[in-house]
Amino acid sequence: MRIGIVCYPTFGGSGVVATELGIALAKQGHKIHFVSYSQPVRLDFFSENIFYHEVLVSNYPLFDYQPYELVLASKLVDVVKHEKLDLLHVHYAIPHASAAYMAQQILLSQGYIIPFITTLHGTDITLVGKDASFEPVITFAINKSNAVTSVSQSLKDDTYKNFPITRDIQVISNFINVKEYQTIKHDTEINKGVCAKRMYAPNNEKILMHISNFRKVKRIEDCVEVFERVLAIMPCKLLLVGDGPERQKIETLCREKNLQKHVVFMGKITNPEKILPIADLFLLTSETESFGLSALEAMASGVPVISSNSGGLPEVNVHGVSGYLSDVGNVAEMAKYAISILEDESVLQKFKNGSFETAQQFDIEQILPQYLELYKKVVNTAKFKVE
Repeated sequence: MRIGIVCYPTFGGSGVVATELGIALAKQGHKIHFVSYSQPVRLDFFSENIFYHEVLVSNYPLFDYQPYELVLASKLVDVVKHEKLDLLHVHYAIPHASAAYMAQQILLSQGYIIPFITTLHGTDITLVGKDASFEPVITFAINKSNAVTSVSQSLKDDTYKNFPITRDIQVISNFINVKEYQTIKHDTEINKGVCAKRMYAPNNEKILMHISNFRKVKRIEDCVEVFERVLAIMPCKLLLVGDGPERQKIETLCREKNLQKHVVFMGKITNPEKILPIADLFLLTSETESFGLSALEAMASGVPVISSNSGGLPEVNVHGVSGYLSDVGNVAEMAKYAISILEDESVLQKFKNGSFETAQQFDIEQILPQYLELYKKVVNTAKFKVE
């Protein structure tokens, strides 16, 4: 098949999943055309069967805000026609689903029929989507999609709760390539794992890690609170990976708590799987998570997870197996769980094994066939290039 994938090119989960999905499809021989305003961070131009089409928005003085959605729709029309695409798969409702619908209607007027699938990833529904000014467009675009998927049952439920959706939504979970993570983990341990760990934990301290885009919803201050409680019991370090609007606030908080010697701000890392293996515990204290891809990435690296129990996290992090779940903001309980794992090496090893075993349920080999089946179903119900 020739498939167009529309996604945000940033470090967020939706862009990562969309890119990894396209790469996996390309390896099976499908022609994958990425459409975005910048190269997705995990996209390798030298991969076979992968093509990239940049959406360029001209800076016209007439517009206070550049009309990205319109330019994206025009670009999709061009790519579908000239690359003879069979299907569009758009990730994130705003503005990709509405742009895909617009492109679909333009193409229909020119004698082409192109179906599009919309995948809902999270804040497009749980945060941005709750803005009343977006609701009519989101509802319309979802209902007009030829198929809709969500990355968790929790997100599916939220979508039906917040919008008057009249069509079916299929849950297809986020995924990781378990073999790739294990290869990286093995190489890290053999080649530089001990050395790398000593860079941050020279006295063999336990390493706690958090990865996110540093938005308020991630509640990174709770990670710091949990870490502070653990530090009072045992030597440890906190590695904060990522960047975003809350970073300065968190840096200030660490200074106020006199934790700056124990906390390392790593900044953005394109391939977090290369640093995850040195962690002993992963923290994800978010107010809400539609899925929790960073938690799954940690688990695939054999790292136990302490997380909140919001959104789709209970569908990923199994309480007492891959880690522990606590109510949002319950830092005392999170710290207690963290200490119980870290203070006993046999317990830590048990949770490391449990996290990896749980992650295997979300291996791409389990998830990719679900997308392929949906693609075939959608394509088979559409008639292309009406003469």
